[in-house]
Amino acid sequence: MAITRLPRIAIATGDPAGIGPEISLKAALDAQVRAMCRPLIVGDPTVLDLHARAAGITAPLRVVTAPQDADWTNDAVNLLAVPMPEPTEVKFGTNAAAYGRAALVTCSRAIRAALDGDIEAVLAAPQNQTSIAAANIPFDGHPSFVASETGMEPHDVFMMLWFGNTRIVHCTLHVGVAEALALITLDRVGRTIRATDVALRRFGIATPRILVSGLNPHAGEGGLFGHEEIDIIAPAIANARQAGIDVAGPFGCDTVFHKTGGDAFVVMLHDQGHIAAKLQAPNQAAAFAIGSPILFASVAHGSGFDIAGRGVASPAAMIDSIAKLAGLDAST
Repeated sequence: MAITRLPRIAIATGDPAGIGPEISLKAALDAQVRAMCRPLIVGDPTVLDLHARAAGITAPLRVVTAPQDADWTNDAVNLLAVPMPEPTEVKFGTNAAAYGRAALVTCSRAIRAALDGDIEAVLAAPQNQTSIAAANIPFDGHPSFVASETGMEPHDVFMMLWFGNTRIVHCTLHVGVAEALALITLDRVGRTIRATDVALRRFGIATPRILVSGLNPHAGEGGLFGHEEIDIIAPAIANARQAGIDVAGPFGCDTVFHKTGGDAFVVMLHDQGHIAAKLQAPNQAAAFAIGSPILFASVAHGSGFDIAGRGVASPAAMIDSIAKLAGLDAST
């Protein structure tokens, strides 16, 4: 494929003190990635230079101030410059409010490029929740951040973990369990199912089938272990079926992943999905924010403070995420 026909994918570099800048560079230099897309790193040039030197990466950087100025006709790595909000020395593997602000400013710039049509998709390297909290910025994960940045309600964008042929969508995400229980309503479960159906069709699955987990042990065991399945989840499934969506459940969350024939699983709580994903695909899952007007994914692992600056971080999850984004159609 001619290089001008390859999708442009912005890679937001995440927390400056973590492994994000390093794996962003490694991914942008990967021959497989360059055959699939035109990568555009988004971040602070000083931070990228620091990580490149620490990792022994010598590839030239082409620093641009607008996505339109990127040039993919040579071996240089294109970097859309987004300076850190305040000049701060970056110390690998440490938390700081300045790092939290930098991660979100970088991600925001990449999202804006997607909204403006300057790139086809966004991939975010890992941020660090502690640094963002130190900056007093409300943040409970990329889905709600994408919602805010694209003018949507914060709970109308959902996370889909995708590894291999398995896709897991979460009805609730980064909130305490008590708050998550309050969020599990007939409306929200229904919106999660509908967003999953739309996303699967966007991914090229013409007639998607969705399998939904319960909340309680054994999906409530007919009301013996809780009534959320009877009062909320089953009615939401029935409403979705009436709307033409092929969806089944609720199934016990400890057995739902053994079921075959589904294109995606919908689970109620963060750990119901993340434990399954990280057992089956440690450091290899992509986390998609579905339901928004842009294509957005992030790697489903952390900021790797324990190995930051050592040059040993693997870009495998990022490369896999890029492969998934590059195969999707941003226009549908």
